[in-house]
Amino acid sequence: MPTQPTEAATGSTTVITFGTFDVFHVGHLRVIERAREFGDRLVVGVSADELNLRKKGRLPVFSQAERLEIVAALRAVDEVFVEESLELKRQYVLEHGAQVLVMGDDWAGRFDELGDICRVEYLPRTPAISTTALIEKIASTP
Repeated sequence: MPTQPTEAATGSTTVITFGTFDVFHVGHLRVIERAREFGDRLVVGVSADELNLRKKGRLPVFSQAERLEIVAALRAVDEVFVEESLELKRQYVLEHGAQVLVMGDDWAGRFDELGDICRVEYLPRTPAISTTALIEKIASTP
């Protein structure tokens, strides 16, 4: 269970989160909005096409450039960048001066070692919403 968000108005807290954000849906929007509640500046790493291919065995439906543009257009997002590797999370946190890392609970425990440089929060996923399931449903529709 995540802790309560910090008081954004009392200081300058940078939050960082990551995702592929392919076939953007309300679950993506909710996690981004909830991540923003932990601070007053939100930086989002959007997975590179090549990272998605390595991670999921397929390229995203929407290109890296399109996904960056979609995420950057959200009012909760202050900055976007391309996430090239899962193993670079520590570097990304430090480069962007993040005090809080927010990830979906499907990654629970995976980034706990970053607790020495930032607070790590895992948020529950939006029930019954999955990009993979949406893509499979679209592909199987006659």
